[in-house]
Amino acid sequence: MSTVTLTTEAFEETVTAPGITLVDFWADWCGPCKAFAPIYENASEQHQDVTFAKVDTEAEQQLAGAAGITSIPTLMAFRDGVLVFSQPGALPAPALEQVIDAVKALDMDDVHAKIAEQKKQAPAAE
Repeated sequence: MSTVTLTTEAFEETVTAPGITLVDFWADWCGPCKAFAPIYENASEQHQDVTFAKVDTEAEQQLAGAAGITSIPTLMAFRDGVLVFSQPGALPAPALEQVIDAVKALDMDDVHAKIAEQKKQAPAAE
């Protein structure tokens, strides 16, 4: 599966869909982004069960700002609508594989239970 280009309009729908979505925030002028691109593309071909998406931070500055992107490339991983990984920096292929394997291995029932517990403990916003 090739990567999909995300825009502000499609971002939320894509990352909240069931399953795993990886999002690469990048820019054309970024050397490390260009070095990471073929690694990311190759992984997308190896993992047909994962959605691989890219956000061009130059074209989607508002989206990059809303996502808190301060350094590129930044990789985010979402599973069943939950952000489970976010890290700036270009990853070598073995590290990207580790991230994908770890996200696939997550016990999402446990993740959702922890999120619910955190919400209970957080003071209510006034």
